Amino acid sequence: MPNENAAVPDTYLVGRGDQLLINFYGKESASYEVIVDREGRINIPDLSPVQVAGLTFTEVKELIKVKVEQEIIGVKAFVSLGKLRSIRILVLGEAYKPGSYSVSSLTTVSHALFVSGGVSDIASLRNIQVKRGGKVVTNFDLYDLLIRGDSSNDIILKPGDVVFIPSVGEQVTVDGLVKRPAIFELKKGETAEQLLKMAGGIKPNAYAKSVIVERFNNQHKEVLSVDFSKEQVNYIPKDGDRIRFSAIGEQYQTSISLIGAVVRPGNYQWYKGKRISDILGSVRGDLLPQADLDYALVVRETNVNGDIEIHQFDLAKAITKNTENNLPLNPNDKIIVFSRFEEKALEDIALANLALTKEQQDQQRKAELWHEYQQKEFEKYVGVATKKSEFEEVNPNLSMSQMLEKKLKEQEEDAKSYALFSRHNLLKPVIAKLEQQAGVMQAMQIVEISGSVMYPGIYPLMEGGEVKDLITAAGGLLESAYTQQAEVTRIANNNVSNIEHIKFDLKGAMQGKAASNISLQSKDSVNIFAIPNWQENLKVELKGELKFPGTYTIRRGETLSNLLERAGGFSELAATNAAVFTRQSIKKQEQQQLARLSTELRRDIASKSFQSSVSSNTLTYDEMNKLLADLANVDAVGRLVIDLPLIVNNQQNLVLQDGDVLYVPSERDSISVIGEVNYSTSHLYKEGIGVDEYDRHLL
Repeated sequence: MPNENAAVPDTYLVGRGDQLLINFYGKESASYEVIVDREGRINIPDLSPVQVAGLTFTEVKELIKVKVEQEIIGVKAFVSLGKLRSIRILVLGEAYKPGSYSVSSLTTVSHALFVSGGVSDIASLRNIQVKRGGKVVTNFDLYDLLIRGDSSNDIILKPGDVVFIPSVGEQVTVDGLVKRPAIFELKKGETAEQLLKMAGGIKPNAYAKSVIVERFNNQHKEVLSVDFSKEQVNYIPKDGDRIRFSAIGEQYQTSISLIGAVVRPGNYQWYKGKRISDILGSVRGDLLPQADLDYALVVRETNVNGDIEIHQFDLAKAITKNTENNLPLNPNDKIIVFSRFEEKALEDIALANLALTKEQQDQQRKAELWHEYQQKEFEKYVGVATKKSEFEEVNPNLSMSQMLEKKLKEQEEDAKSYALFSRHNLLKPVIAKLEQQAGVMQAMQIVEISGSVMYPGIYPLMEGGEVKDLITAAGGLLESAYTQQAEVTRIANNNVSNIEHIKFDLKGAMQGKAASNISLQSKDSVNIFAIPNWQENLKVELKGELKFPGTYTIRRGETLSNLLERAGGFSELAATNAAVFTRQSIKKQEQQQLARLSTELRRDIASKSFQSSVSSNTLTYDEMNKLLADLANVDAVGRLVIDLPLIVNNQQNLVLQDGDVLYVPSERDSISVIGEVNYSTSHLYKEGIGVDEYDRHLL
């Protein structure tokens, strides 16, 4: 509603009931409040009546000023409007509350709509009529006010005016990716461009090339495709049309994606002639500290089906713009940079030793967060999902949900053990895609390497890949690698029953000699032999009564008697008959037997619990659970019973293994008697006294 204290426009028509405030100043000072009477006049004291009804406010002011100056010498007048008169109007048609209303004389059409509570659901907003004396004086389009801010037709009403709201006309629904989705009312002759302006225009991610228009045509419904990207849209809106603006594709059309151990992972612009060094220009500035500088990949899409091929390059050489490794890039290429660590624990230790700054630690965290997102997008790009392995062992006492939860936890723990940018994590979707796209016309582009390399396993077959490339992908050779010879196992002529083994000079292959550096084919398996009789450090621990106890490094095939000679033999207090010898392989075997026993016992108890012949003396459920839990918590010892004196005298031979432990206790001078006796106690050893004599002491 209009504010009574708002400024009155000069064009306001003064009428019966308006109050005028007149102030005299000059020779005389006085203030008067006069009201326009029913005759349209005002009566100012000491002055003749003045006819003001029907005049504009500006004309009234001038008339009073002139009259005062003419009739009262030396006095001037100041005129303003006081209380405004009330007028009665009608709001009819599709108003929320149609009827007669008493409103201020400054009320406009929009104010009248407000007073009547707005409009109904089927009201027209584009053709609101103001009728005066039975004739339409103006048509008010509310869209002009709401959308364009044009109030030129929002006229001030006069007494007796009728505001008539007709029912709605033609309507078109615009939804989807526009700035103002709504149902819009159309005037005759309005175009698609005007309709789009009403909707505020399309959003940047809307696909305007092919917009879906649903239309009712007589007795059926049809769909039109309209190009809204043109300046002149070839489409005329009709009543009942529904226009839907959909989104453009989420995938980038011409971009380069950077994934892995880099400072700024993400999507980069592609242009013709762009190379790897244009994206990765500095080792310290663009790569994380753990990045592998010898091995990186470009995953390239080869056709509309999304099939991929793999290009391998040396990252350090690519950054230095080496022509062979600084590969030219194609649209939608993916660059993958790996960590040089496979295990997360080793990577964390290495990064901790580097004493990274807070900014570098933040970079690590940001790269990890981006990778988690980008890895999901990359898996969508190659069109595969991570496969879940089958249950290897089923516990009959667990429900299906419990087994699933257990397996998922095991998978999570297994995933956590790998570094985030490890070969295991980053190559998994690539290998899965290569397996998926393989068929009769295209062999599976994967190869395998095993033996004395840093990271044996399955790798994608790179374009033009050779043995040296695969060894580089696997992290290089171990110290134990036998460089004189290695072997490639190959399926000949794509016949699984025809396997050939190709021997080659590994040293020559690593030097790049063409005769030795064999080109790889689909499903080739490279085996890197270890140096004959190569051993890592084998450790055996001697404890107890020896002259030089401690941990000793042994050679393969070394015996216990040889090691005891190195340790200087036994001390004078050694009890060789009571020696305890433990072995890791036996301990592992015993632990497996305990687990198997626990499983069998659990199965037997479960079976017998359903038999009606079970006596009342059967253990309770809690007692059985406790028994099984205690059995599961038993630690295997791994003891190997030996006769140490015979071994020392070379009458028996014991070949040592890594992790063996020998404990030689000292001689004891007491005898302990325990078990089913009155008092468990210990006695001083006396030579010549038998078991019976000790038993009599306890009676």
